[in-house]
Formats: sequence, C-alpha cells, structure tokens
Amino acid sequence: MVLCFRVHQGQESQEFLPTFLNVSKNLPLQRLLVEWDVSDLAHKLELEMVFDIQVSRSEEMNFVWTEYYNTTLSKLNKTLHWSWDSELPLECMSHSVRIRSMVNDERFYKVWSRWSHWETVLGLDTSDDSTPYIFPEEKVVEEGSNVTFCCIGGNKKYGATLLFVGKSISQDMSAVQITLVNIALLRSVYNPYPNDKGYSELSTGVVSSLSDTATAFTEELPDEPKDISCYTQDMSTLTCTWNPGASTYLYGTYSTKYHMFEGTFCSQEAAHDQEHLYCSWAIDQQMIYNLTLTAQNLLGKRSANFVLHVAHRVYPFPPFDLSVDQMKATEVTLYWSMKPKNKAIKLLCQIENQHPSGQVDLHNSSIVQSNSYPHITLGGLQPYTSYAFRMRCGATHHFWKWSKWSKTLQFRTNEAAPSGKLDFWRDVTPVLGGRNVTLFWKPSPDFRANGGGISFEITWENLEKASEPEHSSISALHNSTTISIDNHSYKISIATKNNINSSLPSVIIISSATDNGTEENIDHTDLEEERVNGTVNGIYISWNATNAFDGYIVDWCNFPRSQHCDFQWKRFGFNTSSCLINSAAFKPGVRYSFRVYGSLANEAFLLEKKVGYADELAPSRNPQVEITELTSYTVTLTWHSYPINESQPGFIRGYHVYVKTMEEECSLEGSTKHALSDGSVLCKYTLESPEEKRYTVKHLVPKTTYALAVTAYSGGGETPIDTYITVDTLQDYNTYLAVLLATIPLVLITALCFWKNKWVKSCCCAEIPNPNKSKVLSFNGLKVNSEAVLKPSGCIPDTLVLENAPEANTLQLWRQGTLLKDSESKIINPSWEYFVQNDGRDLTCTQSASEACTSFENISYSSQIAFSSSFCQNVWMSGTNEPQLWYQPQQYVEILSKETVTSLGEITEREDGLRYISQMEVPCSEVKLSDLPHSTEPMECSSYKIQTTLGSEPVISTSDDDVYSQASSASSNSAALLLPDWH
Repeated sequence: MVLCFRVHQGQESQEFLPTFLNVSKNLPLQRLLVEWDVSDLAHKLELEMVFDIQVSRSEEMNFVWTEYYNTTLSKLNKTLHWSWDSELPLECMSHSVRIRSMVNDERFYKVWSRWSHWETVLGLDTSDDSTPYIFPEEKVVEEGSNVTFCCIGGNKKYGATLLFVGKSISQDMSAVQITLVNIALLRSVYNPYPNDKGYSELSTGVVSSLSDTATAFTEELPDEPKDISCYTQDMSTLTCTWNPGASTYLYGTYSTKYHMFEGTFCSQEAAHDQEHLYCSWAIDQQMIYNLTLTAQNLLGKRSANFVLHVAHRVYPFPPFDLSVDQMKATEVTLYWSMKPKNKAIKLLCQIENQHPSGQVDLHNSSIVQSNSYPHITLGGLQPYTSYAFRMRCGATHHFWKWSKWSKTLQFRTNEAAPSGKLDFWRDVTPVLGGRNVTLFWKPSPDFRANGGGISFEITWENLEKASEPEHSSISALHNSTTISIDNHSYKISIATKNNINSSLPSVIIISSATDNGTEENIDHTDLEEERVNGTVNGIYISWNATNAFDGYIVDWCNFPRSQHCDFQWKRFGFNTSSCLINSAAFKPGVRYSFRVYGSLANEAFLLEKKVGYADELAPSRNPQVEITELTSYTVTLTWHSYPINESQPGFIRGYHVYVKTMEEECSLEGSTKHALSDGSVLCKYTLESPEEKRYTVKHLVPKTTYALAVTAYSGGGETPIDTYITVDTLQDYNTYLAVLLATIPLVLITALCFWKNKWVKSCCCAEIPNPNKSKVLSFNGLKVNSEAVLKPSGCIPDTLVLENAPEANTLQLWRQGTLLKDSESKIINPSWEYFVQNDGRDLTCTQSASEACTSFENISYSSQIAFSSSFCQNVWMSGTNEPQLWYQPQQYVEILSKETVTSLGEITEREDGLRYISQMEVPCSEVKLSDLPHSTEPMECSSYKIQTTLGSEPVISTSDDDVYSQASSASSNSAALLLPDWH
C-alpha cells in the first residue's frame, strides 16, 4: 500500500497539447505537409512521445487516414514534421488534419491529450471557379498499379461525363472520383515519335470531360543494362556500350537516364530508335577501372557493375589507303596505313584474298607498328586473274578482337602462257566415203587460260597416208567444231593460244573404220544396248574393267531429243568400273543413251552401250487395240503399232489385258481380279514381254457382251484405262450340231421302235375299228341329242371273228357285280367257235382248232347309261346240233387279269368317265341271231365292251348250266367276263 502510494506520488499527470499546427500541400508530389510543436518542457525533458494523426476529406470529415507517429523530442526545440501522400489528387477535395499526443515515458501517465483543432487545406471543390477540371493532369505510374482521377464540375454543379479509352462514365456531382485498377500499357496506339511534351502516346491513358483532359503515363522499372562492353582504339579514350533492354516508350522528361560513375560522370538518355547506347571519356595513365552503370526513371533504378583493364580491351582502327605495287603474273605487294600515329601500338594484321570462284584465302602479316607504313608480298596467285583484298588488325599482346574490315581493293594479275591441257573428245558419224568427226573440248581441272585473246588451234593428220597436216583456228566463243576425214586412222590435237603463248596440245586418235564407215569396237562385234537404272542422285553405269586400258570415257547427250543435244563426256581412271552420271539437265521420262570407251595411248575403243532413265514414268498412252479374231469362246487382240522405243517415258515392261463382264465379276480361268477405284471388278491378264503384242482371251461365254482394254506398264507405273472395246461373242452352233447329232440316232431309234411297235401290233393285234369313222354315221336320222348313234338294225356286221388268246382261256363271269358260282361259270371247252355268214344271214360258229373267233369289247367305250330292267335277261341256245352263237346284250363285259382287277369297284371307277351309245338293237325275247333283223321288239341301248381274245376252242354248251360250268372251270386264269344280270 505504501509502495503504491509512493509510485503514485512519483508519476506526474502532464498534458502536452500539440500547438502551432500547420498543414500545407505539395501538388507536384500530391503530398500533405504537416508541422506542429509542443511545449518547451517536453523538449527539455526529451520525452518520447506518440502522436495520433488523423486525415479527413470533405465537409463531412470522412476519415481517410490514421497514423501513430513516434518520436523523441530534443532540446533544440525543433518543429515536428510529418507528410502523407494522397491517392486522390489534393486539388479535388479539401483535406483536414488534427493531432493529439501521449507521453510514452515511465515518469508520466500514458494518457492521450485533447485533440487539436482541425487544420484544413482547401481544394478546388470549394472554389467559386465555374470551370471543370480533371486531376492529376499528368501522372506516371508503374504498369499494373492503380491510379485515381477526379473531376470537378465547378460551382455550377455541371453533370460530368467522363471518357477513359472509349468508356463513358456519367456523374451529377461537383467532384467525381475514378480509380483505374491494374492499368496497363496501351501498346495499340503506338506513336514512335515523341510529341511536344516528350512522350509517346503508346503508354498513355486519357480521361476527358467536356472541357479538360488528364493523362496517366504507365511505365516500368528500367531493365538492368546488358552486354556492357568497354574498349579503346587509341589508348586515349575509353568507350563503353550497352544494351538498354526493353523500351519503356517514354522519352524526354519521363525517359530512362543512364549514369556511369568512375571518377568522371557520364550521362546518356535512351532514345527511341537506339538498340545500343554508349558513353566515352578521356583516360590518363589509369589502366584498371571499376565502373557502375545505373539506369533510372521516375519509378526506380537498376545498376550493373564491371571491372576492366584498358590494355586488354584494345579495338584498333581499321586499316585504310590499301594499294598494290610490283605486280606480276603470280604475286603482288600490298601496302596500307594505320592509326593512331601519335602512339605506337603493336598490331597483327590479316589479309583476305577472294578469288573469282568465291574461294577465300587468309594471310597473316608480321607484327607492325600503328605509326608505320607497313606492306606485305602475296604469292601463289593465278595469272590474269581478278582478286579482291581487304584487311583487319588486332592487338599483338592481349588480343581481344579484330578491328573492322578495311575497304576492298580489287585488281588483276598479269598475263602468262596457258597452263594445263584441254579435255578433248569426239563424236564420229559415218558418211558416204568417210566420216564426220565432231570435236568437243572443255577446260580440264588443271587448265588455265592465263591471258586474253584466246583461240583454239586444231590440227589433224592421216596416220596411214603421208600428207600435210590440216589446221583450223576456232574462236574462244565456241567449244566444238566438225571436220571431215576418210576411213583411215587420224591423229587430232588441240591447243589453247593467248596473247603470250600456246598451251600443250591435247591429242586423240581416230581409229580406222570399216567399209561402211562404222568405227570398229574392241571385239569387232555389234554391241547391244544394256538397260541401266536411275537413282535419286543420277544414273548408275558400270562396265567390265580390264588392264588393257589406261582409262575410260563415258559420253552422253543432256538433251537427246533436241538437235543441239549438249554433248557431254566424263573421264575415269584405269581402276574404275562404275560411275554415277548426274546432270541438272536430266529430266524424268527422258531416255538417255551412254557409250563406254576404253582409252589406250590416246586411242578410244567402244566397249559397251547403255540406255536408261533418270526417273521412269508411266507410258504416255495406251495401245491402239484391234480385234483380229472372234469366236464363241475366244477374242484375239493385237496392238502391233504400239511403240516401245525412246519415245516412251520409260522402258515398256509388258502389258495388262483387262476384261469386264456385264455382271462386273471376274470368273474367267487364268485371270486375276483387279478392283478399280469405283468398286468395279475386272479380270486381268499380264503379258511380261514388251514384244508380245497379241493376246487371246479364252474361256468366254458364247453370245455374251464383254468390254476389253489393254494398258502398258513400265518401271514408272501403268497407264490408266481410258477406253474399252466392246465385243459380243458368237453363237455356238457347234453345240446345236452336237445336240442334233446326238438327237438324230435317238429319233431314229424312236422311229424304229415306233415302227416296230406298229408292226408288232399289226402282226399281233387286229386293228380296232373306230366307230366315229363309220360311214353309217353319215346317214341321216342317226342323231340322238346331237350325238351320233349307231343302230344295229341299220348295220348288221357281216362277220364276227373270235381270235384265240392264251390268257383268255379261263374266264370268270360277273353278273351285276357278283362273281358267278362255280357251277354257273365253268366253261367246259376253252375254245370258241368262229362265225361265218350263211345265205340266210345267220351267224354260225364253227369249231376249229386252228382258227379263232374274236369278240369285241373296249373298256374305253364303257357305257355310263343306267340300264332299265327291260333289258333282256336270258340267253338261250337252239336245240340243233349245229353250233349256234346266241346274242344277249350285255351291260358290262370285261376280260381282266387277276393281277390288275381285284374288285368290281375298281372296274367301275375306270369306266365312269366314258360314254358309249350301243351300236345294236336286239329284241327283248329270246331269238336266234339269224332272226335279229326280224325282231319285233326293239331294245334300248346296250354296252359295247372291251375287245378280248378268247380261246380257239368252240363253245359246246348250249344251256346256261354249261356256260356256267365252263366259266367256273377256267376260274384260275387271269381273265374275267362281266355279264348282265341273268333271270
């Protein structure tokens, strides 16, 4: 308690109120400057104090900033200072500041003092000026930062319409605040030249109202200087260069400034069109420098440091005043001048010699002094040749870099006699009585003309006949000529002549020719052309090399189809057996011919002939096809006129024959399927010989339409199918003939069989009379219901014949569907009586073993008429001893085999579809046959049944029982007799 009291007694409660508060503004920096003071006691006590500073805007006193400012007072009674940078331009609004304090000392209570009065700095928003303004007028900010504008409408309170880069902002108030966030460089409005204010519009954003504008300059911190290099050319001045880096696009007042510090100040501004900047200053005896290069703009600065030794950075001046003296055909002396003259710098110089061919030679001089007049002699030059010289020099000690090249000096050496020989060749053409020899020449690799006034001297002489050599001089404008010689061997030479002298001659020997003027080859045989293949790099040629020759020559024409073929040749050593011929004149699809010669003692012998293409192409056209033979199964095609010579763009390797059917399917024997791009399918035949220009397509179908085409193919491909030939195969008459020949024997056999059948039938079976052909049908009154009716009363048969048939020896009798009893159906004697006509027109039957009687019954004429009960039912026999056949109309009588007839129903079914009208009428009473014409009671229709052959034995029985017994006794046979009902 006591301690607390003592502490309380030891602390003072003292208020140090801020006094003399003064607020001002720095408009260029947009900064508020605040000054104030406290009592002298506070200064004497050197108190540590804290000041609470508040900044507000507008009449409503909106607080925009609060900051605690700590300081320790001094006895010097200095006024206290504080500043604050405003984002909003100070012209836009009034700003007010107030302060309170607190002692931060153990001797005093930590209690805030009272606030000072507000000290206000007025803005234009309180002005009576009616003119609208925008602030800040110009401001430089870093790219990506924020910037704030304000617009003051004046005391008339205009409605402000603001534009920023095309965007409109409208406000109706006396002051408008606009904050642009993350502002960027507007590089799309680039103007490379600064305006009158010293900046480019590229980096500006413009805010405008009705009568005022403001500009914001966006800028970046300068790049650190790059590629710094310092050098001296004369040991008196040091020059440094550097790359400023990316441009800020601000110049003049806002441009980047560069400063070099090392005892002497050097300043340089970045220009808009400079890629490198430099700074120079004089040097004394100092050789080592530690330099700092600083780049600075309104946003900041960047620096780079480096150290150099002047003697290690010597970059000499380039040589000048180059000249030549003491010039000869193969050497020349070169003179030049150097700088500086006031100081001697040891230099090493390099001379560049450029030949007309583009070849460059470099020569180094000995050490020279910069203040002397050096020279150098250059040898190994070619006579009468133009050269171009230039020089550069570098420091001998601590070589750093070459100087720039001097100006170029051009000159030409003196003339001399030609050196080397010409490459000499010939082409021999036989003519009547001799040969024409075309001579060609070109410079060999070691040949030099060495002067002007060039001409070619040609000499040729006969080696077999003593005569004077002949001469010819050819201008330098030509490289060939033609001479005429006979068939003897000749020596031909050529030499080059200039203004000084002639070169050594080149010699060739033309061998003697045969009687027809043809040059003999080594083996005296005709040579055939051998095909060679082209490659990507040229045409490959090989030959059989032997030790008999000292070299080989291959010749050809670059343009074989032209009159001026551009004859070429190439020489090879004795140990070479192949080569690759390449020429810029080689074209695809052109056939080139090559000849290979062996050379021995300037005489050439033809060894081989080659022919080939640099690149084969598909044939230029398809063959013209003709149909030479046409059959039912084959078509023969020919194309004899198709060329296979050098006119083709490739070696013809063969042909393809295509056959298209109407069904567009390939089924021909010996062919392969070939599908076209349109999906159709052809039959394809391949001929692998170019000389084979005929082909027969086989296995065709007669009387069928085919489309045929022939294409040629080479190493370069196949010609496309352009046209088809349509053919129709012939009708195959041989097939019809074969069928006819095969049919004729069959017809003959059939006819023979038919004839034999008729003959057999006529011999074995009597002809069945056709009732429809009877003359009786032509009588009037023989019509019943439009049907022809044969009435027995009108036509009584003359004769009834019964023929014997073995299969009818046994009969079974049927009565209205019921088989007769054995006692009723037996026939005692299986023979029948035959009937003869007597004078009384009675039918009599006489028994004979050798002759047979025939009864008629035809199953196909079975009657379908339902017979009435009035039919006669009884058959009676006369009591006389002479055989008599009594007639009883029968409804159904049929003789059948047991194998074919099993029931009455089957017989009835076979007879239902036929109709027959009875041809006889018999009386119902029992009468004799002889009495039939005198019958008084006509009968209704009766049946006319099957004809059958009965036995040859006569019927003996004259009573019903006898008939029945006879029928019963023959029941085992295969025939049956159907009779009407007996009563």
